[in-house]
Amino acid sequence: MLLHVNAFHLDIDSKQFSFWHSLAPKTRVLCTLLSVFAIALTPNGRWWTWAIYGIGVLCLVLITKVTLPVLFKRLAVEFAFVAVILFSTLFHSSGEIVWSWGIIQITSKGLNVLGSVTIKALLSLLMLNMLTLTTSVPALLNGLIALKTPPLLVAILASMYRYINVLMGEFNAMRRAAASRNLAGNSSWQRQVIGNMIGALFIRTYERGDRVYQAMLARGYQGVPPVFDLPAGGKRDIVALTFTIILALLGQAIYII
Repeated sequence: MLLHVNAFHLDIDSKQFSFWHSLAPKTRVLCTLLSVFAIALTPNGRWWTWAIYGIGVLCLVLITKVTLPVLFKRLAVEFAFVAVILFSTLFHSSGEIVWSWGIIQITSKGLNVLGSVTIKALLSLLMLNMLTLTTSVPALLNGLIALKTPPLLVAILASMYRYINVLMGEFNAMRRAAASRNLAGNSSWQRQVIGNMIGALFIRTYERGDRVYQAMLARGYQGVPPVFDLPAGGKRDIVALTFTIILALLGQAIYII
């Protein structure tokens, strides 16, 4: 069975109707960034803080009505890359030894760090994925521009979005071509074919990406995506930002008290 890119669905829930969708794009970005910073900067071992943040994230999942299968697929793909870093935090030199095998030792400190970093990564990825699933890419880019994000960074993100679409289109075309030729055989032979496909995919997407860029220049592209008329924000945006700040402070204050 060939590789698939089903986990890369973008903004499929941007047309939903909810309190979150009624917010201005820049407000959604601000709420997400505040939540991610509060989660990531929390010291290790503060489980009650992450319980409060987890309840907040769960409520947002219910409010936004995101497509859960797509959300879980994206988390699975992202955790495949994060798992290597998470696994390395398990072997910590300090703390009480819980399990050992030769020179390999697992300590209580390592388990504490592993659990803390895992929760941080999970909650942060949930927030970022919900933002990208519920906000269209043009609205997200314009929200970043409204927040005075450097134009070069916005242009890089816009080009990345276009390139991902080009990559997905070329890969699907190659996959259909392989399926129409009854690609089968043992697993080692399939791996060799897929390896050759990946090399050809890079060349094809590079050439097509250059053609797309030339077409963009011919249509007046100047390095910054066009700015559309977006809602400036209102009372709901103030309520959302206030609630996010209160939740972030409450999670930190529970240990200070």
